[in-house]
This record gives sequence, structure tokens and C-alpha cells, in this order.
Amino acid sequence: MLRSKMKTFIACLALLTTGLVSEAANKPNIVFILADDLGYTDLASYGSRFYETPNLDRLAAQGIRFTDGYTCGPNCQPTRAALLSGQYGPRTGVYTVGGIERFNWQSRPMRPVDNVTKLPLEKVTVAQALQQAGYTTGMFGKWHLGNDVEHHPSRRGFDEAIESAGAHFDFNTNPKTDYPQGQYLADFLTDRALDFIRRHQQRAFFLYLPHFGVHSPFQAKPDLIERFKGREPVGGHHDATYAAMIYSVDESVGRILALLDELKLSEKTLVIFSSDNGGVGGYQREGIRQERSITDNAPLRGGKGMLYEGGIRVPFIFRWPGRIPPGTTCGEPITSVDLYPTLLEIAGAARPVNHPLDGVSCAGLLFSGGREKLNRAAIYWHFPGYLGAGPGAWRTTPAGVVRSGDWKLHEFFEDGRLELYNLRQDLSETNNLAAKLPDKTRTLHQMLAAWRQEIGAPMPTKNPGPVESQPPAMKKKKQKAGPAQP
Repeated sequence: MLRSKMKTFIACLALLTTGLVSEAANKPNIVFILADDLGYTDLASYGSRFYETPNLDRLAAQGIRFTDGYTCGPNCQPTRAALLSGQYGPRTGVYTVGGIERFNWQSRPMRPVDNVTKLPLEKVTVAQALQQAGYTTGMFGKWHLGNDVEHHPSRRGFDEAIESAGAHFDFNTNPKTDYPQGQYLADFLTDRALDFIRRHQQRAFFLYLPHFGVHSPFQAKPDLIERFKGREPVGGHHDATYAAMIYSVDESVGRILALLDELKLSEKTLVIFSSDNGGVGGYQREGIRQERSITDNAPLRGGKGMLYEGGIRVPFIFRWPGRIPPGTTCGEPITSVDLYPTLLEIAGAARPVNHPLDGVSCAGLLFSGGREKLNRAAIYWHFPGYLGAGPGAWRTTPAGVVRSGDWKLHEFFEDGRLELYNLRQDLSETNNLAAKLPDKTRTLHQMLAAWRQEIGAPMPTKNPGPVESQPPAMKKKKQKAGPAQP
């Protein structure tokens, strides 16, 4: 009798396992490639006439290219936290990189909100949610959400994970992994990603490939640097090494697309490409002479570390042959927190319990070729800290931002200053309409304040100590350029 029951149990377990494998095999694969510090205009399909990005341009031609794609933060860590958790910074506590002592806030009127440097363990990552839906998950590249054992991506929903960032040659990996001497990091990560796809091609997989390129230090393969040497600068794009770094990221995308074609997986794979924040450039126009501009985000204002468009607007490309109409462009604003609910809907995965998602699914928008509208009134940013740019200069001071339709409002917390821009008419954010349009300014300001209250966003407080004397935040005289800030 016992033996009979055991046979029945084993048979049922086998049937259940077979069903789960079969169900997972019918789900679409998902490949998400994230560049680091790649600016909005750094792709040819987004306007560059200096850099070469043939594979990313092909990806855009075969899918949908968003003109108004945003990150949830002006630098990398808050964006990565938002992408993985589906939550705005006030829910995760991740607003910037590092602790508040990283910059001399004591010289300013406000004390920043303490920053969380590791994605809290109670947060359910999108990888964990996809695991629960039967996906095999892999991550290779820059994690930046905690580097201890508990916070390692292998404990946060990834079946396989190799973490690496900080150098493009002679890099370290976690866990320690052998690689050929002199190999370029982007190539190493791509090799691992390709191996992951080959081994898991028979069932649904989620591959997250967050490159360290094109973040400083600015290092590239010598033959690619030679390719761009002597080329005439165009539109603020000028650096051969940076161009070569972009080309390596583009090569990575091309290798992944080629393998999907080879394995006949392209039509069952959603491929997504984006960047974690704006490009390192545009600072001199803001009067910041200490900050080196390796690229230029024009016509967008500012760059990485700012809440102007140059710091938060990035390329966003989705391709899924047969499902997403090719060659489409969409101007609907989307942002980092939208990725999580989008992937859940596409994968047929359940939303996590007791883990609110702040974004909306873009699936219908993707499949309609951008004709649908998303059901929300606005998107928001909350940055209750400081990002420096050398002695006496600041990329941003504590601020909040709301975008609703074509309108964008900045609120600067130190003095309550408001800036209002119509992005359709003034993409470069040069004409502050706050004084001319008090009703529109008041409406957006109220929306921003109501959102902060609803989400429980902590505000910076008055600096309790004496404010040290310092030069003006935006120095006008020319100074020697310093290294780029994270």
C-alpha cells in the first residue's frame, strides 16, 4: 500500500515538473542589456554622427525606439535599484551612490537624507518574480546593489551571477573567474552571456547584462581606438577612446542578436537596451569647469548627476519580432520602474505580495507600436542630497522633479526655487516659464508635493552646523578639468 502511494506521488511529481518545464518553454525569453553612463545622443539612431552603433541601430530598426525614456536617478545606483525593485527611491532608500559624507554637504544649507547603499533584502527583485514563474535567470556585469554575500545577485533571484565593474582590463570578478590575459571586460561579459543562452535555450530564460562600459576609467581596445582617431568632432562628440568603448558595447549587442538568430530564438525573445543615466557631458554650459565632458548630450541640458534632461533621459529600445511592430518610434514617457511590471505581464508572472510596484506595464504600448497611452498622470524624481563636481561646484543640490505630459517642473529644496519647462517647445530647458505660468506651476508643484506625501518621501533637513565659507557653486572662471564623478 505504501509502495503504491509512493509510486503515485512520484508520478504526480514528475507530471507537475514536466508541466512546469513545458510552461516555461512556451514563455518568451527576456534579454535586458544595460549600458553604464551612455548618453541619450550616443547612438547613431539617437542622433550621433561621430560614434558608430550599427547593431543597436539595427535593434531599433527592428523594434520600437522611445524618444522619452527616463531613468529614475541621475546616477547609477538609484536607477539600478528602481529597475530591479520596480520602486521609486523613497521606497528603497537608494537615492545616490555611497553615503552622504561623499560630498561636502556641511558647506550647504541642508543635511541630506541618509542613503541606503544596498538594495534591502526584503525587496522582491524582478529576477525573483521571474524565477517564481519558471524562468532560468542569469546576470553578468555591474550589480552595484550590495557586494556582500547576502546582497550578491546570486542571492537576489539570479540562478547564475558574475559581478564585475571598476576596470575594463585586468578586472576582478565576484565570484573569482578565470579569463584570458588582456581580455576586455565587455567581451568577457558577453562570452558569459552567450554561454548562458546556449545552455538554457530549451526553456525560458531572463538574461540581465549590465555592462560597465562606457563608465570611466576610459579604456578601450587599441584597434578600436585607432578606428576613430583623427575623426572630425561632430556635435560635441569627439573622443576616440570613448567612441571605441561604445563600439564594444555595440559589438556585444550584435553578438547576442547573432546567437539568437543562430539558435532560432529571435522570434521568442524580447530584447531590451537602455542606459542607467545620462552621458558624462554638458557641464561647461552649466558653468561647471571642474567636470570633464567625455561626450555631449545636446540638445539636452546638462549630464550625469543632474535632473535636467541630459542627466536622466536615455535610449530605450525594445525588439520582439512578430510582436513589436518594427521601425516604430514612440514619444510616450517611460521610466525605470516601468520595466518590472512590463516584464511580469509579458512573462505571465504574478505580482509579488506586499511589494508595491510604482511603474505601469508598457506591454500594450509595445505591441501597439506606440499608439496606446499609459494610464498615469505623471512620473517623478526625488533626490534629497548633493552631487558635487569639484571644489565649490555642484551637479545637483537637493531637488524634486515631476513630468506630466509635455510639462516638467523642478523644485530646489534649499530655497524653494521652481523651474517650469515645456519640453515639446523647449527640449533644452532654457526658458523657465514658472513666473509666466503661475497656474501651471502651482498645479505641478501640488502634484509633486502630493506624490511625496503619498509615497512617504523623506526630505532633507536644515544643516544643524555652521555653513562653511566656500566659492559659488557655479564658478565662471576657467579651471582645470578634473575626473568625472560617479
